[in-house]
Amino acid sequence: MELNQVSAVELVADLQAGRLTAAALMQATLERIAEVNGEVNAIVALRPADDLMQEAEAADRADARGPLHGLPIAIKDLVNVAGIASTSGSPALKDFVPETDDELARRLRATGAIVIGKTNTPEFGLGSHTFNPVYGATLNPYDATRSCGGSSGGAAVALATGMLALADGSDMMGSLRNPAAWNNVYGLRPSWGRVPSEPTGEMFLHQLSTLGPMARSPEDIGLLLDVLSGPDPRHPHGTTSAAASPVTPCGTEGLRIGWLGDWGGAIPMEDGILALCEKALGVFSDFGCQVELVPPPFSAEEMWNSWIDLRSWAVSNSLGALYDAQAELKDSAIWEIERGLEMSGRQIQHASAIRSNWFRCAAELFERYDALVLPSAQIWPFDVTQPYPTQINGVAMDTYHRWMQVTVPVSLIGLPALAMPAGFGTGGLPMGMQMFGKRGSDANLLALGAAYHAATQWPQSRPARPNQTKEAKQ
Repeated sequence: MELNQVSAVELVADLQAGRLTAAALMQATLERIAEVNGEVNAIVALRPADDLMQEAEAADRADARGPLHGLPIAIKDLVNVAGIASTSGSPALKDFVPETDDELARRLRATGAIVIGKTNTPEFGLGSHTFNPVYGATLNPYDATRSCGGSSGGAAVALATGMLALADGSDMMGSLRNPAAWNNVYGLRPSWGRVPSEPTGEMFLHQLSTLGPMARSPEDIGLLLDVLSGPDPRHPHGTTSAAASPVTPCGTEGLRIGWLGDWGGAIPMEDGILALCEKALGVFSDFGCQVELVPPPFSAEEMWNSWIDLRSWAVSNSLGALYDAQAELKDSAIWEIERGLEMSGRQIQHASAIRSNWFRCAAELFERYDALVLPSAQIWPFDVTQPYPTQINGVAMDTYHRWMQVTVPVSLIGLPALAMPAGFGTGGLPMGMQMFGKRGSDANLLALGAAYHAATQWPQSRPARPNQTKEAKQ
């Protein structure tokens, strides 16, 4: 097997045992990037090859510092990385080169990972479609005329094409889950607080977004999750969790899995998505799991209204200073900020009360089910030139992000969710499903996902081949 398809678990084992050098892995990584990145535009702000080779050679001479020692990694361009342009995809930050690392970058470097550059993202991570005015669009490696999703689109594409073995992402409204689905890889939205956010600004009120790992298997997800996890004493909501790695398949006989489908018809879905996910769920039935259709447990519209208010409130908090400075911002960012600025404290209290009601309802569900499942996306990858979908099966989308509503039940209350490949539709495009559980069940979800992966091997059996997408772009 070529190095670009070897698992991260195998790569780090070979590096630590001396069967593979960091220099050889870096050379193979740079060759793979040169071969395919021009087709998909997933990795941006790539550091000079000579500098990276020197760093890899130094890693070979040094004592191993941690579990990722010598492994190349690119960090999502919403994270500040010292010495590397950190733009968040925004013209307002296109020349910004931080002097210090954000905590995520610091943790990766502390384990010995070699940071080679960034992965592309939508401007400020808004919208599940990776394009921005700084670096342009990242293309889907299964069809270069289609979106790769987002906001962790560059990360997902880099994994799917073998340019990286591990990638970090972040998820407010499906930003780990949607691109995982559309690129045939895995992504984990951790329990909120397991992976601490950057300890800056206001840190008590906003519990919507989280950082998390992406990879081509649950085993690799567990490896990176342990690196990113752990409390930060500067952050008030950090949690201490048991190690997730090594991930091994769990016993499945008798487990109960609830299938929520399209939430009783409340969440529009394009044709073929539900059928594909139901077929994938058959794998769990074959394992001896009891898979049941779950009636809508809570009002989808109430969740949606709670979500958009809390999200706008959070975005207005994080981007308000740029708005006040009249920085150049995209329309969706301005829409979110202005909605948030107009909200009263009573509106926010009402939105959070709905969130609390859903949390209590979900807690009762998890007394009956070991995991719940929804599709990871409501539509197949769409035209890459389209900013966002405006309708699904004739149902008009009333906001720029309504087409991502299926991610809200998880995001609203900070549950862990493993995005898993579900296979391919009739058009040859990938799709996925999100399996989620109660807070703190991250390791259980990974173990159940590992059993599924052992039986399906979707990323390995249908690897992306971006060098075959030229005709699709013509």
